[in-house]
Amino acid sequence: MDSKAPTWVLNAVVNKVLNEDKASAQTAAPPTGFKAFIPAPKFAGPKPGYFFSNGDKGLGYYYDAKQHADLAPEGGDTHAGGRPGAQALNPEELLKQAEEQARVDEIQLLDAKGLKRLILAFERRYKENLEQRMKYAEAPEKFMESEVDLDEHVKSLLQVASSPELYPIVVEMNVVPTLLACLMHENTDIAADVIELFRELTDSDAVDEYAEEAKGLVEAMVEANALELLVQRLSSLNEQVEEEAKAVFNCLSIFENLVEVDPGLAEALVGKTRALKWLLARIRPREFDSNKLQASELLAILAQGNEVISRKIGETNGMDTLLQCVALYKSRDPQTSEEQEFMQNCFDVLCSCIMVHENKVAFVKAEGVELMWIMLQSKKQSRYGALKLLDFASTRYGPPCDKLVDFGGLKQLFGVFMGKARIKGPKGEKDVEKEVEERSVSIISNLLQNVGPKG
Repeated sequence: MDSKAPTWVLNAVVNKVLNEDKASAQTAAPPTGFKAFIPAPKFAGPKPGYFFSNGDKGLGYYYDAKQHADLAPEGGDTHAGGRPGAQALNPEELLKQAEEQARVDEIQLLDAKGLKRLILAFERRYKENLEQRMKYAEAPEKFMESEVDLDEHVKSLLQVASSPELYPIVVEMNVVPTLLACLMHENTDIAADVIELFRELTDSDAVDEYAEEAKGLVEAMVEANALELLVQRLSSLNEQVEEEAKAVFNCLSIFENLVEVDPGLAEALVGKTRALKWLLARIRPREFDSNKLQASELLAILAQGNEVISRKIGETNGMDTLLQCVALYKSRDPQTSEEQEFMQNCFDVLCSCIMVHENKVAFVKAEGVELMWIMLQSKKQSRYGALKLLDFASTRYGPPCDKLVDFGGLKQLFGVFMGKARIKGPKGEKDVEKEVEERSVSIISNLLQNVGPKG
């Protein structure tokens, strides 16, 4: 028996085994402390007083009055979600029954009809919360329940990411603008959950096989000013709070996903929002974390092969910022593989930017040649990026070549070329041995072509 059966198979058998009598469940209102419906993207184990189903409110846990009555102390054994006399079932038994009993070919967790119900329910909760916030602006406790309901309905839409073929319905029902409006919600938890939802909807795992559907969703997002709203919310998040730090990571992932679906959005993100300024400020602190890595990765994606964005980085004093980032590694190696990736991302952005003449001038002015020469003399991992950057900087431009000769850089260059000074790349010295030799020859060739008469 395969222990890695799909989640929907497990959901199916749970519905069958644990909730056989759900049709006869009483419809009385749940007592205090119990909710009529708890949205859930997947089965997370039995909940006493509830049955798991894909009903009229979407996928989740539905209150069962009969089962709740059975939970009373005199009701006897309440194993397996409170059904008297039922025996506890472990995951292996549930999966086995799924294979034997569930008609898996007929089961669908979410279809067009179910998605429309979810969207309409979310829209109602959004309007209710908006009205109550306006009505009870001075009494937050009176709209708190509607806040919780709205957040739960946002989470219930996470299951849409597992059905990208349904994205056209999301676009058709025009729910994207409402979701994006939630980004500006005063409740940060709701905004963070909306950000997570868009990250899941645009994730490559969800859209790889549905390129057209994904493109339609992205177009709807852009039309509803998603880029501007996401950047605006990103700027207000406090990364000292764990949940908000996660939201920052998800937000950066959304930008990466959008550019992957539509590369043309890279220039819109940089030209129409303050994203570039935020990214450059985010990679500047000396302390390293996952969001700093994600910001550097997004910068590398945006700048790669894009002269417009590379020029914009230079105009925003980005060359100086990036040189400060790599300068941290002139005398020490990155402490983790993630930090090493961050360093390489910064070098990649510099290499992309330095293809623009104005950025070469800024590189020399910021004493970039001196910094790369110091790195070449060291025995640290930064030597690989330094050699690569010097190759780009010295191509068809004389000042870096003159400075290298003045510093005595030929000694290091010929040492690298002759194999006496081994350089390790991101994956070890053997992986970059040929590239290092080629770049050494290229730099020497640049020196011969560009060094002035006094050189």
